[in-house]
Amino acid sequence: MITIRQDDLSSAASRALLALHLAGMHAHSPPGHVFALGESGLRSPEVTVWTAWIGDAAAGICALKELGDGDGELKSMRTHPAYLRRGVAATLLEQVIGEARRRGLKRLSLETGSGAAFEPALVLYRRRGFVDGAAFGDYVKSAFNQFLHLAL
Repeated sequence: MITIRQDDLSSAASRALLALHLAGMHAHSPPGHVFALGESGLRSPEVTVWTAWIGDAAAGICALKELGDGDGELKSMRTHPAYLRRGVAATLLEQVIGEARRRGLKRLSLETGSGAAFEPALVLYRRRGFVDGAAFGDYVKSAFNQFLHLAL
């Protein structure tokens, strides 16, 4: 059973999962193309973090960043490798979408990379209704990154 908890990143398990996420982003992205938030960025007032737990294990992490004007951004989506294909990412994604709707946001967006390492997440996002679109916020389109949006 997956339990979702709002997280302040005070636990060693949450911080380890975040470190795994950041290492993966750097391993699969060209230099200068990693926009994942570190611990301090995820502790910003406009960001809410959730972790998915299976028993005592942190199985996944994600965050919602409020951008203003009715827009939100999905950040830091990662499933621990030991819990892949068990519904962790889908459960976290539904948490973020549901919270964005509760907050009255009109659109949820995300920036991600290209290549094999990003394909499973892209399949999940597109299956949930996210569509390709233009850069948003401070992002600049490159040959590596891509942007997806979900109207809420």
